[in-house]
Amino acid sequence: MFTDSHCHLDFEGLVENLPDILVRMQQANVSRALCISVQLEDFPNVLKLAEDHDHLWATVGVHPDYEDITEPTVERLVELAAHPKVIGIGETGLDYFRLKGDLTWQRNRFRTHLRAANQLGMPVIVHTRNAGEDTLAILREENVMACGGVIHCFTESIDFARQALDMGMYISFSGIVSFKNAADLREVARFVPMDRILIETDSPYLAPVPHRGKTNEPSFVPHVAQVIADERQMPLEEVGMCTSQNFERLFKLAELKVG
Repeated sequence: MFTDSHCHLDFEGLVENLPDILVRMQQANVSRALCISVQLEDFPNVLKLAEDHDHLWATVGVHPDYEDITEPTVERLVELAAHPKVIGIGETGLDYFRLKGDLTWQRNRFRTHLRAANQLGMPVIVHTRNAGEDTLAILREENVMACGGVIHCFTESIDFARQALDMGMYISFSGIVSFKNAADLREVARFVPMDRILIETDSPYLAPVPHRGKTNEPSFVPHVAQVIADERQMPLEEVGMCTSQNFERLFKLAELKVG
């Protein structure tokens, strides 16, 4: 019933416990998860997870934080995304919080991902932190409406959400929306149309209440859905159904023929 639209099951703390994590997913009615690539060096590990499990999917991309690694090209991203279990481009975007100085290379990397996504007609998974204005500008300049995408782990303002929605983007909420000091984010969760919302864990990070401080995992994503259900005065099951349908629509799962 629930879909974790963004997790890192290949990361330390999760991959070595994968059998137990998959059992807990099933027990929590989390029917599938999208495993997100953050660098090309580790992409084979992400892809293998998706190949080995019918209910896991993969993306290909390079996170904006990662320096001194293999730089993606449009051609390489397009080549790797040809695998039938790859359904998105990213995680990409801009992060001006962790890195300082001349970040032209980061903006260029973001554009590379968007151009690959447009060439493929495949949605892009966008990370943005302390870079809202530039993120929106590049999304417009690179015509994100042609491929679609999602602002993952959303922590921006209602105005940012409105502009992203106007470009056809989806908004994904993580465990942060459950934090005590996240009242503004819960207001955004009430504002975003229900047919544009995704839910995620971003595991192993940002475990939601009541698991805050623990290693996050996909089985915790119903807690994110519960916050949205409470804020919008909807049944939890309806939030699970709607966000899963949104995931299928954005990532074109109905169009895929795997195997």
